[in-house]
Amino acid sequence: MSVQWNLEQMRLFVSVAEQRSFSAVARDQRKAQSAVSSAIALLEADLGVNLFDRSSGRQPRLTEAGSALLEEAREVLRQCERLNGRALALMRGQEARLRLAQDEAMPYQPVLDSLEALAKQFPSLEVQLASAAQGDVARKLVERRADLGLLFYHEQIPEALERRVLGSVEMVTVCGVGHPLAAGGQVNCQQMSQHRQLLMATHSSVYPGSEQASPQVWRADSFYVLAEWLMRGLGWGWLPRHVVQYPAYQGQMVELVSEWTPPALVVELVWRRDEPLGPAARWLAERFAVHLQAIG
Repeated sequence: MSVQWNLEQMRLFVSVAEQRSFSAVARDQRKAQSAVSSAIALLEADLGVNLFDRSSGRQPRLTEAGSALLEEAREVLRQCERLNGRALALMRGQEARLRLAQDEAMPYQPVLDSLEALAKQFPSLEVQLASAAQGDVARKLVERRADLGLLFYHEQIPEALERRVLGSVEMVTVCGVGHPLAAGGQVNCQQMSQHRQLLMATHSSVYPGSEQASPQVWRADSFYVLAEWLMRGLGWGWLPRHVVQYPAYQGQMVELVSEWTPPALVVELVWRRDEPLGPAARWLAERFAVHLQAIG
């Protein structure tokens, strides 16, 4: 079978499947509804299958074949974005400016060491660094207010973004030196449940260690706020080890040996698929991965 379909038909197929409306897609694309329907019909003829069941009412529903091909169609469009983005990067050459957005709790030493090395390798590069909550990091990339993001893994990120695992950071169970749990050093779940738990809470993502293990909890959207609460004896919590080791917190917290500790925070590099990383951004990513592994 010869391939006759085009990318515009593929985009319309994905849009109709997601919006479940020919008319809504036509309005968005500023096309006549008949043009959208005709493009889908031609795509179905080229593929040799019906993608939508049009007899099920006003809203088109995917057929079994349509459901099977939808993710393939999305991947075709993603590959096209990668191709266009890669060509754009080759045309531009080395970037003049690199805007980096990072989760505020990202290990600071690997970031500083990597940026110091970047300054030597690319002395004319302008760098802008923004620290934000995890959801804000992804938002900056989507809105093209950042070129590169460092954040902790969570399942859902915007469709426009690509991701790559760089490493991980360890989580530990801690309390303030004056907290009742600090005396024993080793605690069980029953003992922990008798004291206030301090938890991370974000609107757009879930960190490892967001599970409630005590009837009484306080929540904050910053690991550093949790650390301040912990030092004041307001409860116990799970923190990344590098936060506990921050110089200002030395001697203020006690690491507890508990029955359960959350899995490590996975650090990811994130960028827009249609604007792949330039030479300096790729170099910085490799250096950060090395420095991150060094603190593990």
